[in-house]
Amino acid sequence: MKVAISSDHGGNRLRAEIIDLMDEMGIEYEDFGPKDDGSVDYPDYAKPVAQRVADGEFDRGIVICGTGIGMSIAANKVKGIRCALCHDVFSAKATRGHNDSNVLAMGERVVGPGLAREIARTWLEGEFEGGRHERRIEKLKELEQ
Repeated sequence: MKVAISSDHGGNRLRAEIIDLMDEMGIEYEDFGPKDDGSVDYPDYAKPVAQRVADGEFDRGIVICGTGIGMSIAANKVKGIRCALCHDVFSAKATRGHNDSNVLAMGERVVGPGLAREIARTWLEGEFEGGRHERRIEKLKELEQ
């Protein structure tokens, strides 16, 4: 699995935590920044992650900001992206199994590092269940037309 990850200034610390987790899990990733804690605009950091996942360059993406809301909205503007904002483990498991989400959004000001690691691990290890959920994914794709 290959993962693209980014944050805005409000998610830098949590991004570093999730990068450490991916290192521990042996997951290949590319960090799209930002490089420092200066104020940045979240759409500028959600777009490269979402676009590269949509293009198939990466299998999945993770985006982080203060609440996760801005990054999730921005990522979902890219055709082919199913970005799920998760602040609990159950939602992370469900969105992989039922929604085949390909981008995970989290908020640094909402979840602490320990919970964020559990959410990310669950989401990264999760598999799409297919079956009855497949037709729903197809209907989502139709909405993008």
